[in-house]
Amino acid sequence: MSAVLEFPIKKDEFTTFNPATGKEIARIKTFSPAEVLAAVEASRAVWQVWRITPFAERSRIVMRAREIILEEMDEIARLISDEMGKPVAEGYSAEIVPVLDLMQYFARKTEKLLKPRKVDIGLLGLMGRTSKIVYQPLGVVAIISPWNFPFSIPLGEVVMALMAGNTVVLKPSELTPLVGKKIAEIFEKAGLPKDVLQVVTGDGRTGAALVDAAPDKIMFTGSVETGKKIAENAAKSLTPVVLELGGKDPMIVFADADLEKASSAAVWGAFTNSGQACSSVERLYVEQTVAAKFTELVVKKTQALRQSVGSEETTDVGSMITEDQLKIVEDHVRDFLLSGAEILTGGERNSKFEGTFFEPTVITGADNSMRGMREETFGPTLPIAVFEDEKEAVSLANDTDFGLTASVWTGDISKGKRVAEKIRAGTVTVNEVLYTHGIGQTPWGGFKNSGYGRTHGLEGLMELVAPQHIHVNRFTFVPDVWWFGYSKNAIETFRTMARTFSSGSVLKSIKMIPTFLRRLRELMK
Repeated sequence: MSAVLEFPIKKDEFTTFNPATGKEIARIKTFSPAEVLAAVEASRAVWQVWRITPFAERSRIVMRAREIILEEMDEIARLISDEMGKPVAEGYSAEIVPVLDLMQYFARKTEKLLKPRKVDIGLLGLMGRTSKIVYQPLGVVAIISPWNFPFSIPLGEVVMALMAGNTVVLKPSELTPLVGKKIAEIFEKAGLPKDVLQVVTGDGRTGAALVDAAPDKIMFTGSVETGKKIAENAAKSLTPVVLELGGKDPMIVFADADLEKASSAAVWGAFTNSGQACSSVERLYVEQTVAAKFTELVVKKTQALRQSVGSEETTDVGSMITEDQLKIVEDHVRDFLLSGAEILTGGERNSKFEGTFFEPTVITGADNSMRGMREETFGPTLPIAVFEDEKEAVSLANDTDFGLTASVWTGDISKGKRVAEKIRAGTVTVNEVLYTHGIGQTPWGGFKNSGYGRTHGLEGLMELVAPQHIHVNRFTFVPDVWWFGYSKNAIETFRTMARTFSSGSVLKSIKMIPTFLRRLRELMK
């Protein structure tokens, strides 16, 4: 699916399309490897100034950028919808609102969160020693961001990196480059110094060039396959990486849950953003005794969804991003049918529209042996399986190569917490679903093939700094007893220290004072 181009594409440019209509939106520059390297070098040069810029000034710029977003949010929401295909309503709710909250939080709190921290060093503290941790910015942070949340994901990471004292080179998805360029435009208007934030556009080759340019940290959100390639290439320059690589997120519904609320959550969790979220509900497990009733509610609510072009205000479910992504969904649905599952609603491409629309699809009779229950679908499907008891529910939820998010639905909060702690996922919610990426104060990331490292929260901020240990000795008038030269007396001192000083007990350590003093006299002769 693509519109016929009126003019040929130049060698150093590519085209972005509206996936809902197939119409060309713009032609964007493709950055060459040399230009990407130059961007990283310019970013590293200006970092020497930005890293010592006071927190108050960094905060002022971020808050000014936030004001600009508020002033231009209608334009931004429409741009997101046009370039990515999601409903304009989700441009506000899933992209603009959460990142505005993140911006104000880190603009106001980063200085406190990165405040130098004293370290308790035990008995050494009684010997005139002190230790503290200071947090140093890393340098150039490369952000390689996805198309499914093209505004909130990269902008949140940009803000945190800048507030931590880093400079940034952002490579947006080739499917949503205009949104990435908009982020740079916002910060330029906010008064961010030149080259502190740069955007390099292009396809996977541009991203590879950014990795090869050896920035000081790489933040990547995308597929497992690409994440592994980035990690492999980054290892050549020992560049640390944070990888968020998707999920196959389970939702567990117990019989004592509020089925009305849980069914609404399941429908939203599966079909928001046309199912193109790494924390989408991709596997739903419902307790056997309420499975029929719950499934009936889900089907009824799914059939009420309004699917159309994202620019319409009443659209619930928009288009998918590309024809290739839609074909993956078709393939998984076909496999469900061949494996004995049943399609209760949806199941086909929506032929009412020119673009890449797939009907919201509810599947029953699913089990964990089916391909669509094991591979990430990233589309508007909701396969439902049943379980008999808590133990089986946990086992089914953990039977996956992924571990990003999960949700547990029950009227018994104690049970919900208990089950949550048994599920191996980076975030597990009780009676909530999917949206916690929008809570900038909490960490985001997963286990297993969902990647490693964290974004957001204090844990995410720590990914953007290097802890530096500063140790001071104020008792410079005496030598350390462990210095040269060694002797019989020295060995006896060390043996006594092993029995007393290393215990951490003041009372035990008093016993070593005579030996300690003999050793000092020996060294000071």
